[in-house]
Order: sequence, then structure tokens, then C-alpha cells
Amino acid sequence: MTLAYPWILFLLPLILVVAWLLRKEIRRTLPVPSLLQWSHRGSGRARYLWIPKLLGWFTLVGLVACLARPQAGSTHSLQVTEGIAIQMLVDVSSSMDMTMSLPDGGQKTRLEIAKELVESFIVGDGDQLTGREGDMIGLITFARYADTRSPLTFGHSALVQLVRNLRIQDRLNEDGTAYGDALALAAARLEHLEDDQQESTGVSFTGPVSSKVIILLTDGENNSGNHMPVEAAGLAMKWGCKVYCISLGDPLPGTAGETPPLNSSERVLEHISNETGGIFRKAFDYESLQAVYSEIDQLEQSKISTMNYSQVTEFFWLPLAVAACCWAMGLLLESTWLRTAP
Repeated sequence: MTLAYPWILFLLPLILVVAWLLRKEIRRTLPVPSLLQWSHRGSGRARYLWIPKLLGWFTLVGLVACLARPQAGSTHSLQVTEGIAIQMLVDVSSSMDMTMSLPDGGQKTRLEIAKELVESFIVGDGDQLTGREGDMIGLITFARYADTRSPLTFGHSALVQLVRNLRIQDRLNEDGTAYGDALALAAARLEHLEDDQQESTGVSFTGPVSSKVIILLTDGENNSGNHMPVEAAGLAMKWGCKVYCISLGDPLPGTAGETPPLNSSERVLEHISNETGGIFRKAFDYESLQAVYSEIDQLEQSKISTMNYSQVTEFFWLPLAVAACCWAMGLLLESTWLRTAP
């Protein structure tokens, strides 16, 4: 228990002294020939005449204590993380079965390398990638059709298992590249983030989302689906989603120190990124792809802030209630049982 204005209590002795001096000043005496007629003063109701005066002092003390504002409370610190909602889009068309170089000189398919780096992006690798703890991440794959492999979730361990189980789409009737559909689906998922969370978990998503991000990884141009890439980019821009586009491909011969020119499909990806506020990058091997994911990892950081707040409960009503009761009781006694002649 603390007092908001403890200095007010110092007024109490001052008030008592002033009241005593005033009472002494106005006291008058009356000479009488004998005190025998008051010999019965200590008997009957007269012996309780001090009670209203005592109640009056209690009233005064209660009012002063009320003005001092007694209160109880505690101070808490709350760490608030403003996470990021990320949709990972991975191409699983047949062209992702082509090989890429590894740092040790070996080779793996584009999809296998993409799976390793997507996993590292999610959980971190202790080196270039820090992991996305605290962020919601979803997974969408596409070939001729776009498929949601995982809705936006905090369950990163289960998400990693889904990434590891990705396979090339080897059915001829489902092969193709429809990243326009995948992009539109991802943007819609991010736009209806709260509804999707409530439907899948039964719990409304209340945590703040500082940004909505789509990371699109593909090695070809859009040749399937119902949505054109530029149309899907318009939806992403409308719903506040940034799109980071990564183009996988073979290194093109060029002049040393010069950047190879972009082909038509890469210019579309660059346009999508520029329109939505993201970036476009090309990758030719494991190291260049890892560098791209590391760059995105650094650009999209969760915001962590500490909020201090105090919870205070006021108890001024307690001495006020005591003062009111004492005043009312004293007034009642002086008007009835202990009434005296003026």
C-alpha cells in the first residue's frame, strides 16, 4: 500500500493543533455558587457525550487520509514482438530437376538446393541465416497448379518436415509453371490472415504483423494458370504484400565485371518486385542462392519492443467511507440519544 500524496498527512497534526487552539479560544466559564447540582455528571447518558467528539476527530482523520490517496499496484514489463507473415513459394516443375553446383564442387538438383536453403531460412543455420522464430510462415508450391502445402503457422518444425518432403511434379498433365496463380494465392492468404487463423485453429490471431512478405523462387517463365504475373502483383500491391523474386538459372557468358542482361521472364519478375517494394535477384549456384536468402533475411527483421505499464488500484474510498460513517453516526447521536440543549 502506498500513498499518492503522502505529504498531506503532515497537515493532520497542524489541523489538530489549530482546532485545539480555536476550541480553547472560544471556551467560556460561568461562575456558580456550588457544583453539587452536577455531582451526577458521571452517571446516565452524560458520561457518553465524548463519543460524538471522538467520531468527529475520526471523520477528520478519514478525510485527510482520503486526500492522501492510498493505492496499491505493481509495475510490469511486457515484451512485444511484431512478427512478419511470410509466404514461401517454391517451384516444383520438372525444370527444377536440373543440377546446380555446390561449394565443395559437387552437384545437386535445383529443388534439393532450394529445399536446404528454405529450411535454413526458416530455422537458421548458425552462419548466414538467423532463422524466423516469432514469424508466421506458410508454404505454397506450384507447377501447372498452385498448392497450399502449409497455411501460415508458427509450427516451424512441422513446416520443415513438409519442405523436406517436397518432390518434383513428374506428371506430364500437371507439369508447367504457374507462379502467377501461386502469387495470387499467397497474397490472398496474407490478406485474410486473421480469418485463416481462426478457421484453422479456432483462435483469433491478435498479434501485430509488421509486414507481409512473399518469397517467390522459380526457374522459368509463367506458362500456365489463370492469373497473369502482373495481375497477381497488382493484388499483392493492393493488399500490402512485398514480393521478393528469385530467379534460378544457369550462368550466362558475358564480359567480366558486367552483369548479364535480363531475359523476358526475368524482367517480369523484376517488375513484380519493384511494384510491390521487394527486390529481384538471380542465382546460379548454391552460394549465390544462399546469399539471396541471407539478404532477404536481413531486410525483413522482426521488431521487438518492451512496454512498461503499471496497474494501480485506488483505495481512497476506504478512509472516505470510514469518515462518512463516523460523521453520520456522530450526527445521529447528537440529534437523538445524546442531544443537548443549546
